Amino acid sequence: MTALLLIVRLAGERVAFPAEDVESVVELEGLTPIPRAAGHVAGLAALRSRVLTAIDCLSALELGSSAVTGPRDAIVVEMDGYPYALLVDSVEDVLEYSGEVRPVRTALDAGWRRVAKGVVDVEGDLLLLVDTGALLGGPTAVAA
Repeated sequence: MTALLLIVRLAGERVAFPAEDVESVVELEGLTPIPRAAGHVAGLAALRSRVLTAIDCLSALELGSSAVTGPRDAIVVEMDGYPYALLVDSVEDVLEYSGEVRPVRTALDAGWRRVAKGVVDVEGDLLLLVDTGALLGGPTAVAA
């Protein structure tokens, strides 16, 4: 498989997203809370005349919630016709990957296990390949 991967820091870990899932990388400010929204939904954000549902990735991974209140790095994705912003610690790079996605052969917390597609060897580092849809679904996606 030859593909581009977006490398980000999420919950302090370097992980990879398939670049084909990513529309853009942005910095978001000023999230508007949504009453009665799922716990992993951080709020709404405006971006270039579009409203994005912002996902707190820490909460989606069942690792607490983001404490940062200022500008946040985010990756914009679209799922089922709806735009989302995934709040991440930082965005590092886009790298070309040519190889196989291998199974995860280590114990992972439940949240990471739910979103893991496998691991990829990128420039000598084993990175978890994140399933964007599973991350968007949050912790309640397992019960559905």
